[in-house]
Amino acid sequence: MPTPFPGMDPYLERPGLWEEVHAGLIVAIQQHLSALLRPRYRVSVERHTYLALLDPDTFASKPDILAAAPPSSSPPQSSPALQQSMAVTAELPMPDEVVERFLEIRDPATGAVVTVIEILSPGNKLTGEGRLSYERRRLRILASATHLVEIDLLRAGAPLPMRLSPGAGASDYRIVISRAPQRPRADVILFSVRVPIPDVPIPLRASEPEPLLPLNDLLHNLYDRAGYDLAIDYHRPPEPPLAPDDAVWAAALINPHA
Repeated sequence: MPTPFPGMDPYLERPGLWEEVHAGLIVAIQQHLSALLRPRYRVSVERHTYLALLDPDTFASKPDILAAAPPSSSPPQSSPALQQSMAVTAELPMPDEVVERFLEIRDPATGAVVTVIEILSPGNKLTGEGRLSYERRRLRILASATHLVEIDLLRAGAPLPMRLSPGAGASDYRIVISRAPQRPRADVILFSVRVPIPDVPIPLRASEPEPLLPLNDLLHNLYDRAGYDLAIDYHRPPEPPLAPDDAVWAAALINPHA
């Protein structure tokens, strides 16, 4: 069953579901670009890890692996010295390893990274160690000769640092295309929940044509193949909620005969 939305389905942004969408979209982009660019380039799925405190009550990234000690059958015993003092037992916060995946377009002959494609997740967009870690990595890319394509399909959280031209206005979603020779200038595609996701130009080596990534088609095909309609309750508002005018528009899309 297709999504009722023409572009980004805001219900896919729900915590717990977006992690699955994020992983599926990365694979879909990899497969699409690999077919277009081989044998001149190889498109690989890479991973970045960092340590963070994951609060289950916050919109945080989901770790790939969470190691925990097996439960003990008896409570730990305090030493005699501690038993005679005022010491009590406490649990300290422990960091978890968070894995964020992204794409690299590489020259297979030299291994040089030509373009990095990032799809933002709650872990690297919202405040906290995840965002700080991503911002540091983003700065390293921007200081290099590697192009950056940054896809932000999440309405939650503040946009990553950028200075838009006057009159750009607000938007629900944004895609940054930062070509290395043109920095600090970058192209930013701003669009709302009401329109299809625009095609994304993918910069490669100088003088080479930039293929267009049909992101809207890839996301909608993924939605249909993965059966996300079975994981969504369209009778409830999305998370985060839409603006009032957009909520009325979305309700008419979901229930056109209401």
